[in-house]
Amino acid sequence: MKFSILGSGAVGGYYGAKLARAGHDVTFIARGAHLSAIRERGLEIRSPMLGDFTVQARAEEDTTRVGPVDVVIVAVKAYDNASALPLVAPMIGPGTTVLPLQNGVDSASELAARFGETPVVGGVTYIATALAAPGVIEQTGTHRRIVFGEVFGPLPRMTDRIADIRDALAGADILAEAVEDGRVPIWEKFIFLVSLAGLTGAARLPIGPLWADPVIRERFLDNCREIERLARAEGVPVATDIVERISSYIAGIPGTMRSSLLIDLSQGKRIEVEQLQGSVVRRAARAGVPVPITSTLYAVLKPWADGEPQSA
Repeated sequence: MKFSILGSGAVGGYYGAKLARAGHDVTFIARGAHLSAIRERGLEIRSPMLGDFTVQARAEEDTTRVGPVDVVIVAVKAYDNASALPLVAPMIGPGTTVLPLQNGVDSASELAARFGETPVVGGVTYIATALAAPGVIEQTGTHRRIVFGEVFGPLPRMTDRIADIRDALAGADILAEAVEDGRVPIWEKFIFLVSLAGLTGAARLPIGPLWADPVIRERFLDNCREIERLARAEGVPVATDIVERISSYIAGIPGTMRSSLLIDLSQGKRIEVEQLQGSVVRRAARAGVPVPITSTLYAVLKPWADGEPQSA
């Protein structure tokens, strides 16, 4: 298949490299030093547990030079969508599928608003990678899972294009799971991520000391319940035991685990507060669902949306 990777950093670059290594026609969309490194030396993946490798593949900054592809994977940070999504247009043809792998629940609708619902599907990914240097991606552990499916039209349903993409991903040693309602995994991750990012970011602490405190732990789970109620108000059939699953999952992860929002916050970078807590607050207002914990976390984190605030 012919893939383009919009956002060829830690996440998109890793998956694009796996696909290129498996023989697919992959174009990385990148810029600056990362673009130059890919062109000059290829894209290097360092993975102590799965093995290192380097791929040589096409890399472009101007998407008009790419033309229509079979699949566009959108892996930029969601706060860059306003500038990044117009770059998708030259890569869409009559049979193109656009698969966003971004935090939050708004990506598919933002893409559909620009390009119509037909090409757009939805998905989430679970992976631990980092851009170590231009042209170099480091993977921690073995997570490389993508869960995706249709998000528009009559649901649930499995389509040929979802099955074909699943097979391509699986053939590239990516743990691909095709589902009949792509909204469900997106919202189930959203329930967890909004709470994790919000609490760890507001406290400036990893999950361990927060989860160890029974008062904070219960507020965390209450936050999850708020967002679960919102999902159901929007007609998304998340698992009935989703909060219990999240609780069990957190109990088993290292206490040093920090959300990506906390990492970005600690480095003075932009954070995805509008795509996470902000999205919940806006959607809840429309749906008439109370979200007091999320609203409070949104107010606490919002001043840092664009990075470290300037002093008065």
